[in-house]
Amino acid sequence: MSMKKRVKLIGSSLFLTPMLLLAACGGGNDTGASNEDAENYPERDISGVIQWGEGGATDNISRTLAPLAEEELGGTLVMENREGASGATGAQYVYDQPADGYTLLFGAENPNLYQVLGISERDYLTDFEPVSIIGQSYAGIVVKEDSPFESLEDLIEYSTENPGDITMGTSGEGGLPHVASAMLQAELGTEFNQVPYNGDGPLATALLGDEIDATVLAVSAAQEYVESGDFRMLAVINDEPLDSAPDVPAITDEYPEFEKYLPWGPFQGVFAHKDTPDAIIDKLSDSFEKAQEDEEFQETLENLGVNPLNINGEEAIEYLEQNRSTSTWMLYDAGATETSPEEFDIPRVDEE
Repeated sequence: MSMKKRVKLIGSSLFLTPMLLLAACGGGNDTGASNEDAENYPERDISGVIQWGEGGATDNISRTLAPLAEEELGGTLVMENREGASGATGAQYVYDQPADGYTLLFGAENPNLYQVLGISERDYLTDFEPVSIIGQSYAGIVVKEDSPFESLEDLIEYSTENPGDITMGTSGEGGLPHVASAMLQAELGTEFNQVPYNGDGPLATALLGDEIDATVLAVSAAQEYVESGDFRMLAVINDEPLDSAPDVPAITDEYPEFEKYLPWGPFQGVFAHKDTPDAIIDKLSDSFEKAQEDEEFQETLENLGVNPLNINGEEAIEYLEQNRSTSTWMLYDAGATETSPEEFDIPRVDEE
């Protein structure tokens, strides 16, 4: 697969309940820092907030990158998981902290969809500054190895003939399984019994424990389970097989009608509060950029099936804008949300 095509892949994965509508609290408006502080930054530990639980793609990639970034920054990153509400709990927490560069959000694509889904007022492009977009991943439809569903066709046929019988584990509204299920229902008439969990790690555990029949995971999170023989990946949600999973068919091999939704998939990145001084953002971006050049980290991403991006500044902002447009309109067109992206002045990609 060409690098150009991979870089275009856009993502989506989110979960939030209406009771967790996280209204703007005004937190973080006091920056608590100035550009002069960048000269000695960091002078204390930096909190790295991972918006998903342990064991998922965002957690694994973030914790692998953190010690490399520490070396470049000359400081300590204290990593913690603040999962919940499809990542909005962690995003809101970081937004509420002083905008001084000492609290960073290690997040996925979810905040790009919060507003359209009515989940939270937080938004990457409004409330945060991208320190680095690390990489673009892909989604795979997985079952346990001993599942009676040996192919995607088996799963689809059973679901259409037995509506609601298959339990599909999700990471909540707007998450990978939720969006994938919406696409399957819109195009093929499937109907799943959806049960929510807090991210890739808990979903994998639930599948291992036979709590669910199937789910959709980032390929980077499912890879180790597939290689160990615990999971079977029925298809990748892409228009061609992946180099990291060459034996897994693309969803369009059997269902070409999904081409209109592709390319699509999750991403991981590091973000700071929007009001963080430019000099500190620059120092953070430079440090994370150099950290990602580490050969072992590059190999880790390759083994996880993640396409390295390592972008920041205007390039990262343009990437986020394209991702938000593609993902929100895909959800709307698939019937996963009744709120049009137009209400938030989000154009379709071909209208930008």
